[in-house]
Amino acid sequence: MFEAKLLIGGQAVAARSGATYERHEPITGRIATRAAAAAPRDAIEAANAAAAAFPAWSGAAPKSRAELLNAAADILHGRSAEFRAVMAEEIGASEAWSTFNCELGSEILRDAATMTDRLGETEFSTDKPGVKDFGIRQPAGVVLGIAPWNAPVVLAARAIAVPLACGNTTVLKASEFCPKTHSLVAQSLIDAGLPQGAVNLITNAPEASHDVVEALVAHDAVRRVNFTGSTRIGRTVAEICARHLKPCVLELSGKAPLLVLADADLEEAVKAAAYGAFFNQGQVCISTERIVVEQTVADTFLDMLAARAALMKAGDPRTGRHALGPMISREAVVRVRGLVDDALSKGARLIVGGGNGDQTTMQPTVLDRVTPAMRIYYEESFGPVAAVIRVENIEEAISVANDTEYGLAASVFSRDTARAMAVARRIESGICHINAPTIHDEPQMPFGGMKASGYGRFGGEAGVREFTELRWLSVHETAYDYPI
Repeated sequence: MFEAKLLIGGQAVAARSGATYERHEPITGRIATRAAAAAPRDAIEAANAAAAAFPAWSGAAPKSRAELLNAAADILHGRSAEFRAVMAEEIGASEAWSTFNCELGSEILRDAATMTDRLGETEFSTDKPGVKDFGIRQPAGVVLGIAPWNAPVVLAARAIAVPLACGNTTVLKASEFCPKTHSLVAQSLIDAGLPQGAVNLITNAPEASHDVVEALVAHDAVRRVNFTGSTRIGRTVAEICARHLKPCVLELSGKAPLLVLADADLEEAVKAAAYGAFFNQGQVCISTERIVVEQTVADTFLDMLAARAALMKAGDPRTGRHALGPMISREAVVRVRGLVDDALSKGARLIVGGGNGDQTTMQPTVLDRVTPAMRIYYEESFGPVAAVIRVENIEEAISVANDTEYGLAASVFSRDTARAMAVARRIESGICHINAPTIHDEPQMPFGGMKASGYGRFGGEAGVREFTELRWLSVHETAYDYPI
């Protein structure tokens, strides 16, 4: 069993009340982690610590901030074995998923280190004689990052890396499902030598989450909020932020389509589809939820995808080298199985999978001939299900790709890159890849969605714009001409 405490002002502390809660691992139900159960007053202390650290951290030389972020990346990557053990217990992560998280998480910190010198001044042109106008970017203040459980290292690092690079201080609100994993991310930054209070961590029991978030957003020093998670919870976060007039970045649910055009390299498309649909049991916001295939190649594509899916087995990551682990909970399996059963009752064909093995493990599943009459056509499954939709032509493929309230990620497979680019431009998603899986991320790229998948962008220059204040300064070198 692991233990996770609050990290406030650089110190690991218990909740003021002494309360704790337990995270149970998915397969056996044993206690994985006993974590401090913060109340709003603990959250306020964390924000106070971040506010106290802001003057020194925001005033630190960019090179100094970069060196500390790079050191944190080294520490985080060096703890890969510890992350693998903790993630296997808390969320049932496979070794491949844990490794992916640690590698990309450290890359996110390293890329953020390259952003520390992006805050400067720009001279604007003006038609006013004797006036010089400048735009300056400066740290906003305290940034609240709210990270989910499904890609815990990647998304915790992303929540605070660029904000820290820009000179903000941070409070990371950990997911109730992986408090120890998120505490290891925060501790890696603290151990790198960031000043006390620059990074703070709050863990809380599920029932206290709303009150803790409300207290943090309401805090005067908190100037930016970012949230990654479901659209349902994202709406609540946005409402709280709106009441307090706090800008927020929301990266929410997805229903990513992968379009397979008739001239696609089917072998590569199948690899991407299986990876995108089944990696981490489909529990990724940019997982491939819909595979839109032109009718002329659909049968061949299905045969190849079924063969590849049958080779991927889900199981306990602690007892063998399974490609996939369990889902996050028994309830998640029941929900996804319900979507599959609904589709089958309305005419879909089960190509492979469908069974749930034990109570939290579901094998990769492929459904053919999915239609709008089925819930899985529209609802995010967040499970290991590839829903194949057959179309007659490219125009229908684009229409199906856009027939969703979500717009996070997409991909298009075609040997004709120019045509694929033309298709990609018409897909309503914040991200689209050509001849690559929907699960593809680069730290420096503007990551975010459209429609019900949220707004704002993480990563690179886009992230700098989100987590800084842009101010206008003017210098008047001649007497001002007053109208009265």
